[in-house]
Amino acid sequence: MATTGGLITGFLLTALAGWGLYEYLPPQYNPFAPLSPSDPPTMVTRYKLRQLANDPAACMAVLRQASEQGMIQFREQASTTGNCPLDSPVRVTRFGEVQLSSSFLASCPLALSSAMYVQQRAVPTAQQIMGSPLRRIDHLGSFACRNIYNREQARRSEHATADALDISGFRFANGQQITVRKGWNESGPRGEVMRELFSHSCAFYGNSLGPNYNAAHADHFHLGMRGFGICR
Repeated sequence: MATTGGLITGFLLTALAGWGLYEYLPPQYNPFAPLSPSDPPTMVTRYKLRQLANDPAACMAVLRQASEQGMIQFREQASTTGNCPLDSPVRVTRFGEVQLSSSFLASCPLALSSAMYVQQRAVPTAQQIMGSPLRRIDHLGSFACRNIYNREQARRSEHATADALDISGFRFANGQQITVRKGWNESGPRGEVMRELFSHSCAFYGNSLGPNYNAAHADHFHLGMRGFGICR
């Protein structure tokens, strides 16, 4: 029978061996490596994104890296108080070459997740399916100090903390414009790109809710930070 000391020694050796293996893992699979804006959306990457919600300074550092890499343009905003306080929000003005229908207020995690989604998945998906670069994202807004569905007894919406963005459509360099309401059930490339753009969003946000979720989302994708990989 192994002694207690032997068991402890074996455990330590196993732990040290495991620690050594982490040095050889790619960053997107290494939970100890710092997050990079270019990391693919593995489960480890999504865990790191989630953890940044509890570390505003670390989140802002990665967001600045994304800006330096041309993935996003934003302006830092002052924290606010009141019924729906915001801690160090940012105003997103565009995602590299991809314009917005208007700037939007976002928490740092939402801004970073959105930059990674747009640059890593939305841009190449648009080019592959439509044969034309993605040029603009139309949206219905992000921050709104309200409860879910504006119900008096409901909990606060993700929009109350600027942790969600509602995307209503996409525009391409060839002049085509596709809205969620009309494009979701279309056939051909227009419907395909709309459904693929939604599907890819699920890997970057805590929850992605689209037209198949309920009637309230018939005209937009709700991309929020709560949860972990909810995709409906």
